[in-house]
Amino acid sequence: MGPRGIQLLAILLVLGLWAPARAQKPSPCRCSRITPQKRENCGFPGITSDQCFASGCCFDSNFAGVPWCFHPLPKQESEECVMEVSARRNCGYPGISPEECASRKCCFSDNIVEVPWCFFPISVQDCHY
Repeated sequence: MGPRGIQLLAILLVLGLWAPARAQKPSPCRCSRITPQKRENCGFPGITSDQCFASGCCFDSNFAGVPWCFHPLPKQESEECVMEVSARRNCGYPGISPEECASRKCCFSDNIVEVPWCFFPISVQDCHY
């Protein structure tokens, strides 16, 4: 590759770094199941819903005094399993395996200690933006 090709490649690389990455809009359950008091700010004053969603965050302006643009709950294998840790209702026992939990038709997530890892799912009917 000649000097002209290297210059072109460098320009494309710089432009690629400047182009904002469009994140995917989070699912409704990942946004609507966070209590307003537990929202973690993901934006800036005056951010629009489009700007917020473009950064992969949730937007809800229905509550004053809390962030309107906020980080979503973590993804789960099933939308029925997306919930705050405090909403988990135990469906198993300490040390339950993911397979045993699944056989009970429950959700499993072992990434947080001292909370139920096997827990009952929640209907997605109440999820909305």
